[in-house]
Amino acid sequence: MSASRTCALIADDDAFFRIALSAILTRQLGFETVLEAGSLDDALDLLGTRPDIGLALFDLSMPGMKQAASLSAVRECAEHVTLAVVSGSTARQDILGALAAGVHGYIPKALGPTELVRALQMIIAGQIYVPPVLAHGAAADPATPPAGGSGDPGRDALARLTQRQRDVLQELISGRSNKEIARHLGLGEGTVKIHVAALLRALQLPNRAAAAAFGARLASRA
Repeated sequence: MSASRTCALIADDDAFFRIALSAILTRQLGFETVLEAGSLDDALDLLGTRPDIGLALFDLSMPGMKQAASLSAVRECAEHVTLAVVSGSTARQDILGALAAGVHGYIPKALGPTELVRALQMIIAGQIYVPPVLAHGAAADPATPPAGGSGDPGRDALARLTQRQRDVLQELISGRSNKEIARHLGLGEGTVKIHVAALLRALQLPNRAAAAAFGARLASRA
């Protein structure tokens, strides 16, 4: 299914890149409106309040991102949105992780303007864009070696959460609803919903009750 060209969202903490990409989306690709966000929370707030967003372009290194876990949660909670990554990283694990999370394409920022527009056109048309660096079987960035675990599976799982997801987990331990969490943390309800989905996926837990129990057990051992 092709993306609506009424409204697009650029989520990237590089303001100059947002300006350049916004110009491409409006002048060359026909989008009527382009919204900008500099963090994951800001992007999620917009996704929760603007149902007209048809295309969302996410950077992997903006504040609040936890790469694949965050992308998977966005895909689950905003199924109508065509989601793609536009990133400075060409590391193989980043590309494969994003594609496995269900994004519709992974566009390296190093692409030239013509190639960037072509990649966006493919994604908007409903195709999956895979960067040539992956097709060639190599990646420009060295792979990051796996970090050593602490020996505590629970705390290792907790370390995979962003700070915002840890804040939400603490609220779940307290038994608060999404509406109460949103009010307490100053977030939109849609934003909270996506953070809950992301932390459940990161912790590999089935529901919020299990997450609350998990967090409470860790807290009792602290």
